Amino acid sequence: MHAQPQLVPATATTCPVHVHNEWDPLEEMIVGIPDYAQVPSPGPDLFALEYHEHHQSPADIPSGPYEQRVIEETREDLEVLVATLRSLGVKVRRPQAVDCSRFFGTPDWQSNGEYNYCPRDVLLPVGHTIIETPMPLRSRYCESLAYKELLLEYFEGGANWVSAPKPRLADDTWHLPGQGPALANIEPLFDAANVVRAGKDIIYLVSCSGNRKGGQWLQRVLGPEYRVHFLEGIYDGTHIDTTVTLLGPGKVMLNPSRVKRESLPLAFRNWEVIWAPEMIDTGTTWPYARASIWSGMNFFMVNPKLAIVNESQVPLRGRLARHGIETIGVPLRHCRTLSGNLHCVTLDVRRRGTLESYT
Repeated sequence: MHAQPQLVPATATTCPVHVHNEWDPLEEMIVGIPDYAQVPSPGPDLFALEYHEHHQSPADIPSGPYEQRVIEETREDLEVLVATLRSLGVKVRRPQAVDCSRFFGTPDWQSNGEYNYCPRDVLLPVGHTIIETPMPLRSRYCESLAYKELLLEYFEGGANWVSAPKPRLADDTWHLPGQGPALANIEPLFDAANVVRAGKDIIYLVSCSGNRKGGQWLQRVLGPEYRVHFLEGIYDGTHIDTTVTLLGPGKVMLNPSRVKRESLPLAFRNWEVIWAPEMIDTGTTWPYARASIWSGMNFFMVNPKLAIVNESQVPLRGRLARHGIETIGVPLRHCRTLSGNLHCVTLDVRRRGTLESYT
């Protein structure tokens, strides 16, 4: 008989997925692409979560491709980001280009896609595990397919690969204002960008892109080694990364228009708070912006002393400098049109560090 090969557990040295927080020294990052980006086909989800303030019915949603100039200039800007990361010694990965105009569906509904511009929303790395999240928009149901080759590579390298239960996304999943929470609590739903990581403590924003069942599912999957803290009643819009930005051990930037120190989960209330300054409006090619002006706060840390920030956000860069954090400015001209700034369009897959408790 031949001896069976022994599987060697992945370690911090060997595992391709290794990230415990938002600030440890960055080693590998996925950067999104703008190819085929579009506004998806109309539906009750897209209308309730993103377009009801500007349109009378789902049929009024301006579906279809973005202006080609927006795509080309965004591609140029992302190449600047990629070159900057590589100059810092960071390994950069990209998703596959997928034609988002193609339709897909379930027995209950059909939709086409949106884009592969925001990997932060689709995948959540925690420790040696990478999670495909149960996103609440039908148009993003198959978005993880653009990352499938990377996920297989990470899995073969020793990472744990988990996919959340595929949601049904029936019509009663979403409510319009005055009818209840925008996102019903029927099944686990959340974008990965509803989450920020601080070692053994995870902050989870309950909003129109993440319900309580989503946070409960995440806690059970991560197990007792982690503590998922719910942030509720703060911001009913989408993601946490225009409201709370973790900068380093015991240091956080908060959005003063949405949150107070005492609104933070109890475990984080003794952290040093840096209040975000007013943001510079980077403009939009649409009659209205798809992301708030606070998307300027959407940046990421290369290490606890260095951040990559939209070059337009001069006051923000000055505020960070006064607190000992250097910045590198890069362009992202259409972040408010495409609804994603530098934190959204990136995903840290590997950072050098260990799992610790900071609370």
